[in-house]
Amino acid sequence: MTDDGLIRCSWAMGRPGPDFDLYRDYHDVEWGRPLHGRVALFERMSLEAFQSGLSWWTILRKRENFRRAFSGFDIAKVARYTDADVQRLLADVGIVRNRAKIEATIANARAVADLDSSEDLSDLLWSFAPPTRPRPADGSEIPSATAESKAMAQELKRRGFRFVGPTTAYALMQATGMVDDHVRDCWVPSPR
Repeated sequence: MTDDGLIRCSWAMGRPGPDFDLYRDYHDVEWGRPLHGRVALFERMSLEAFQSGLSWWTILRKRENFRRAFSGFDIAKVARYTDADVQRLLADVGIVRNRAKIEATIANARAVADLDSSEDLSDLLWSFAPPTRPRPADGSEIPSATAESKAMAQELKRRGFRFVGPTTAYALMQATGMVDDHVRDCWVPSPR
């Protein structure tokens, strides 16, 4: 329980302060809520890739910088980025300056842009959402990857996406409400 009396998932608990408030608000308002739409999902996919090996706090604190640096995650614009843009991004202290992750974001924008006109990124990603299951009792019941996230990662890689392994794919599924991994006692209502 926190200072507002609400029970939350253990990862969203902490001492009040600007960083905690940012993390708590992300938990309360965004994480695990169904998210659809090409740009919104491309942004979340990109941020999950940048988070790989780092703290989510780091990504949340830099989120607005990422949006600015990557043209609001406008897929067509990012898909046209050149080597000069890679150099610009590598020099941007406001984001995570990792060449492989920057280049993966650009490659992923190109992969989204290359999707067949009858297929949307939202439909593709959500096609891997598993059936609804009971919420976990605690964090020990939450997997780092599932059969669905492995299948998603495999299909995305087949289509040219990068930095989308099974664990990152599962984190994306959690963040966008494809799975509900809020713990049973968490106050956040079940999204599905």
